[in-house]
Amino acid sequence: MASVTFDGATCLFRGSDAPAVDALDLEIADGEFLVLVGPSGCGKSTSLRMLAGLEDVSSGRILIGDNDVTGLDPKDRDIAMVFQNYALYPHMSVAENMGFPLKMAGVPKPDIQKKVASVAEMLDLTPYLNRKPKALSGGQRQRVAMGRSIVREPQVFCMDEPLSNLDAKLRVQTRTQIAQLQRRLEVTTVYVTHDQVEAMTMGDRVAVLDKGVLQQCATPRDLYAKPDNLFVAGFIGSPAMNLFTVPVGLSGIELGGISIPPPSSANLDADEVVVGIRPEDLAIVDGRSVPQSLPVDVDVVEELGSDAFLYGSTELFGAQASLVARADWRYPPHKGDRLNLAVDVSRVHLFSTITGKRL
Repeated sequence: MASVTFDGATCLFRGSDAPAVDALDLEIADGEFLVLVGPSGCGKSTSLRMLAGLEDVSSGRILIGDNDVTGLDPKDRDIAMVFQNYALYPHMSVAENMGFPLKMAGVPKPDIQKKVASVAEMLDLTPYLNRKPKALSGGQRQRVAMGRSIVREPQVFCMDEPLSNLDAKLRVQTRTQIAQLQRRLEVTTVYVTHDQVEAMTMGDRVAVLDKGVLQQCATPRDLYAKPDNLFVAGFIGSPAMNLFTVPVGLSGIELGGISIPPPSSANLDADEVVVGIRPEDLAIVDGRSVPQSLPVDVDVVEELGSDAFLYGSTELFGAQASLVARADWRYPPHKGDRLNLAVDVSRVHLFSTITGKRL
């Protein structure tokens, strides 16, 4: 077990003007489950591959524990990687696939069999040890790939979108198993995904990247409640935060019929701000005209069982603006309804229109 440190780690591919990963500074504690998340091309997989030794570090350092591994070959880093496509040998049985790293390391056969049996029991793979990968489901193959990593007892697990090939139901089941397994093994884990639901439900902390730059690293709760900037605010949360660019008046911020206290003049860098409101902070209220509320025309209602969301439009500053709000799933509104949405102004987020930073 060991901590992981990215110390100004940069990866610049040949022929590219902008780095894929730009001066990444990140400390991952021993035994922590850290998730790297962001849109395609943000540098999350490149960061993981730099840690694994599969991509060169152009500048900066990467440390595992107290050891600088920046220039070491992958085989000398004591890490194990789980890929999106499982990378199982089709001609080998489950037991042979799981024991292959130990075989290559020269471990005696009885010790390999003992270790494979122990890990297979942990992963509920014992009945399948003699099967070939083609006779397994996607979730079972993923567990075999994880088992092959676990038998090595590495210092760090690296997982690159391991659930991408699974269907929705199996993803939910497998992500729970991975999180439970990591907590049982207490091995430092760096996990890459583009799915924010995976990130928020699995990670002790979540690091959000965009265009190769670390935007914020925090616990899932802090990331959701206090996003550092506009990108994090818009990326984290499903449905996404409602964002409106609003002028700042002498008396404060007027958003339709809602008055919002202005930010501190010391933080204000323009005569406009971006107002952010989470869907759950908008509440349907009775009456045609209610103070501190927005009149909204309902365009679409999504009923998701225990949740319902309305997508509608309202007039702001002479133009139509779209928004989304959570509704009572037992009594959802209907398409075409006109209603009022009240806002909890204490939970409103304000961002700079120039820097995008939180005010």
